[in-house]
Amino acid sequence: MKSIIIVTCCLGLSLGVATAEKNKEGEGKGKQAGQKAGKVHQQGMHGAGGQGGGRHTNMGHQGHNAVQSNATHTGKGTNRQFTSKGGKNLPAVQNPGAGGGKAQVKHYNFANSKNTNIQSVTFKENNRIVGAENWHGANYVVFHDYHSVWHDHGWWVAHYPRIVLIGGGWYYWNAGFWFPAWGYEPTNVFYAYDGPIYGYHGLTPDQVVANAQEQLQNQGYYHGEVDGMLGPLTRAALADYQRDHGLTETAAIDQPTMASLGFTEESFEASG
Repeated sequence: MKSIIIVTCCLGLSLGVATAEKNKEGEGKGKQAGQKAGKVHQQGMHGAGGQGGGRHTNMGHQGHNAVQSNATHTGKGTNRQFTSKGGKNLPAVQNPGAGGGKAQVKHYNFANSKNTNIQSVTFKENNRIVGAENWHGANYVVFHDYHSVWHDHGWWVAHYPRIVLIGGGWYYWNAGFWFPAWGYEPTNVFYAYDGPIYGYHGLTPDQVVANAQEQLQNQGYYHGEVDGMLGPLTRAALADYQRDHGLTETAAIDQPTMASLGFTEESFEASG
């Protein structure tokens, strides 16, 4: 009887050890399987994230392309394709003003003689700028208030210390603008435009106009000669540019237009 009990105990102990080892082996396999499953799950998550990132990037490119495709539409932007009055597409160019850039100020040598290709305006006492009453804001008050006056040489000299001969006509400087000095010298009364010209950094009117002409030319608006004269072609180009850029359509050289073209006091100082 004693022998039977001993044998039974040995068998039970052996079965217990075998069961424990099997459980341990199963636990190890389960752990490995769990780790493998977790790794696969993590890879799956990263893979999904990668695809999602790819889709996001593609959407970003699509948005960028959409912006580029819309850049041909008139409005603010940098690289744009303009359409001239005749409907002809012009090459895309850089718009320094709208993109926040600065235009380089250049100096031109012009002869102080009238441009025979441009007809001079005729003096009319108290002549005013048509439509200026509709231009609102401090930058346009001078245009609204302007009216032509005729005085002799002595009167102009007594009232304005800075008077210059530009392109066959005399201009006087007052409060940041150049104006025709009608009558200063009766033999030199050639004016392509009877109105104020914004005196950017005090440059003479022909230099201001010439720099604006070159920028308008670079951007496909102006197709004439850079001559420093505010003639019909230049004024038409200014009007088109102003209309495209949401500016008041003055067809004249004013401060907002010059700033939009990239001319600021800082850009003048930087150019030396």
